[in-house]
Amino acid sequence: MYDVAIIGCGVIGAAAAYALSRYENKVVILEAENDVADCTTKANSAILHAGYDPAPGTKMARLNVRGVELAKEICAKLDVPYKQCGSLVLALSESELPHLQHLYENGTANGVPDMKILTKEETLAMEPNLSENVCGALWAPSAAIVSPWEYALAMTEVAVRNGVELRRSCRVEDAEAMADGGYRLTTTQGTVEARYVINAAGIWTEKVHCMVEPASFHITPTRGEYYLLDKSEGTRVNHVIFQCPNELGKGVLVSPTVHGNLIVGPDAVPVHGDDTSCTSKGLEFVKATAQRSVPSINFGESIRNFAGVRANLDVDDFIIGEEPEAPGWIDLAGMKSPGLSAAPAVAEEAVGILKGHGALGAEKADYKDGRRHIRFKELSAEEKAKLVKEQPAYGRVICRCETITEGEILAALHSEVPATTIDGVKRRAGAGMGRCQGGFCGPRVLELISKELGMDPLDILQDKNGSNVLVSETKVGGKSNG
Repeated sequence: MYDVAIIGCGVIGAAAAYALSRYENKVVILEAENDVADCTTKANSAILHAGYDPAPGTKMARLNVRGVELAKEICAKLDVPYKQCGSLVLALSESELPHLQHLYENGTANGVPDMKILTKEETLAMEPNLSENVCGALWAPSAAIVSPWEYALAMTEVAVRNGVELRRSCRVEDAEAMADGGYRLTTTQGTVEARYVINAAGIWTEKVHCMVEPASFHITPTRGEYYLLDKSEGTRVNHVIFQCPNELGKGVLVSPTVHGNLIVGPDAVPVHGDDTSCTSKGLEFVKATAQRSVPSINFGESIRNFAGVRANLDVDDFIIGEEPEAPGWIDLAGMKSPGLSAAPAVAEEAVGILKGHGALGAEKADYKDGRRHIRFKELSAEEKAKLVKEQPAYGRVICRCETITEGEILAALHSEVPATTIDGVKRRAGAGMGRCQGGFCGPRVLELISKELGMDPLDILQDKNGSNVLVSETKVGGKSNG
């Protein structure tokens, strides 16, 4: 019997686990995929929004601003790539200027600090590559960019270090209330019983909720497609560039990334389930819309297109709370934007609900917080020499595009939440994130996974279950199978 079972380990589930790991409780995370942060969290805009967009008085408004404050502290503590670069919302016509004022007033009511409405001249002075059609902008210096998968992973690692159990490839298939309280969860790895359940299943929260009670909310999975451009385009803009938002969301943005690239997107298309396919229509829309903001983007420098699916709700707010007809069942649902921004504040809400039930133990006296992640290319020459002398694997570069060493890959394979796939290594160490997208280092990463984890090369996955890289041996006993 667990005290708390968390369903889902995207950034919301990870933040909940991180918050709960401070207390003397038995907590388990049940993640359907074979890795954490392997759905919406790994495929989004990577923006920590300032908080001027949500309507005042909503959970989104309150938790966005609080979450961004907490994220800055957490990223520093857990060595997660983060940069407070600020954001600009552009008015691309005179008719959009009143909307900037509306956003400014929203932000003021929500407690967003240091905002300012800029003139055309002030805006272009900050970002000279913007369109000449810019008439003004809302400047919000508290907005930031982050590595979202590393953010979720870091919080999960600290949670696991402090006793939280993580079960990957553990899909919840059914749930029922137990007569004496709590829930029995049927999973692909057997039965799990817990006194309390936190439903953080992303686009599947409605489906999971309906296992115990009909849901009072409805989620529409909505796909957003992106361009990721090479580092040669990484300084095209220096701040997050938005257009005025519309009924489909915050619209197509142009932004630097913490890894030095440029990200452009997304569109917003309702889909069935986790449909992350990219389409020529969607990408053309993203390209044309982005060029309204930044006409000079060189899309020929695109190194990858990808799509993510977010959990759009039928109400314009988060669903956070206990199901009235299912005591102890806590939903964290509809975590569309600004879900990434709000994640640690959403976790605080979940902890508050559990505290209200007297369900949390004492805070751990020996809690082990903090994290250091070695990024070899960022070390000084002296630090590199010392590290290579102590651990020679750091002297062997595997990914030349990103200068990622064997030592960093080995660390990813033996961490508190170890990588087991090629993309799992990519998300932890960065190998394969460069211009060639793993074309050269991928086979070497596969070889290291096989050697270090004792896996048959035929069983090694690119990413999700079923994405086997190799299907058969090409030669057996010196003879070709072809």
